Amino acid sequence: MAVNPSFKAFALEQLGRVTPGIHARNMFGGVGIYAGDAFFALIDDDTLYFKVDDATRPAYTALGMGPFRPFGEGGAEMQYYQVAEELLENPQELTSWVADAVAVARRAKRKPRRRRT
Repeated sequence: MAVNPSFKAFALEQLGRVTPGIHARNMFGGVGIYAGDAFFALIDDDTLYFKVDDATRPAYTALGMGPFRPFGEGGAEMQYYQVAEELLENPQELTSWVADAVAVARRAKRKPRRRRT
């Protein structure tokens, strides 16, 4: 889980061009990315991932993008999928992908969590 500072700076610059309020926090060797208070993306091993749900996941799989697996290929999948590199260099397309990921993060944040007993 390493992130090259130049990749982090590039990704944040590109995201900041299409969405206000972008900021990042280092976490567990990776980087969590927020739009305001919505945790919508992460960077791990110089790969950008966006938050997905059942409605948005098919767009990623159609491009051959896979899920974030923090414990390797055999590990569990998280609800974040790899962002195609070409999207980072295309502000018009990136805008809608970021908007979708932020919306997913906001919807997920509103869901009440079940308490363990």
